[in-house]
Amino acid sequence: MPGEPEIFVAWQQGVGDRTLLAIHGGPDWDHSYLRDPLEQLDCRLLMPDLRGCGRSGRVPEEEYHPDGVMRDLVRVLDEFGVERADVLGHSYGGMVAQRFAITHPSRVRSLIVSGSSVLPVPPDAFAGWTERDEILARQEDPWQREDLSPEECVRAEAFAAVQANIWRPEAIPGYLRRLEDVRFGAEWARPFLAGTLVSPRLPDAAQRIAELGIPVLLLHGKQDMTFPVSLVEPTLKLIPHARAAVLEEAGHMAHVDEPDGYVGAVREFLASS
Repeated sequence: MPGEPEIFVAWQQGVGDRTLLAIHGGPDWDHSYLRDPLEQLDCRLLMPDLRGCGRSGRVPEEEYHPDGVMRDLVRVLDEFGVERADVLGHSYGGMVAQRFAITHPSRVRSLIVSGSSVLPVPPDAFAGWTERDEILARQEDPWQREDLSPEECVRAEAFAAVQANIWRPEAIPGYLRRLEDVRFGAEWARPFLAGTLVSPRLPDAAQRIAELGIPVLLLHGKQDMTFPVSLVEPTLKLIPHARAAVLEEAGHMAHVDEPDGYVGAVREFLASS
């Protein structure tokens, strides 16, 4: 997609008048790790690489800011002639999706927060989860190595975190193959390491989303070691019209651990919203 920056968008036409805009996490990943099973949906599917990610264009370091991403997402919808989209965001992309719904409510029909949280994660969110502590203690930190470039660190970190992101051992081989195809970068890592990166999370996000009155789905793996499932219930109390789908045998990459349950939850939500 032309413009400043150029934005790469993977898409499928689908049927009907519904469009799902899927926003990847990382942020220094690309859209590809989300394609399966979302590509099984019947609706039109738009999966952009965020600015500086995957095959999208790079910008000066100070322009890696959530507001720039908001402008890019508007451009994507305009380019495809989409007035209002159902918006799904995973992990970091979940916070981006919330910000987009809050700042551009006329462009969002419904919101799916996947493997992410509306509420900030408290420091003691995972207290007492021994298995998580053991997994993270074994996880290598590539950022401590001096022989790797920032791009290589992002890639190495993704592979090092496999056991923290995937709950079912039988899903790991397929996930590793999926990671091989991701175009990792480090454009967002540079301002993060410099301490200048602005979070996409907005203050009082739950209250502001509740005021929008749009359908909201909290789609979560019960074994998520990044965003705790314990935040789902308090979020539902703050957003009365929201609903939740918690996949019992899934971790942070719930769409990989339980692809059928994941796409089924998305399909059911879209059909009823």
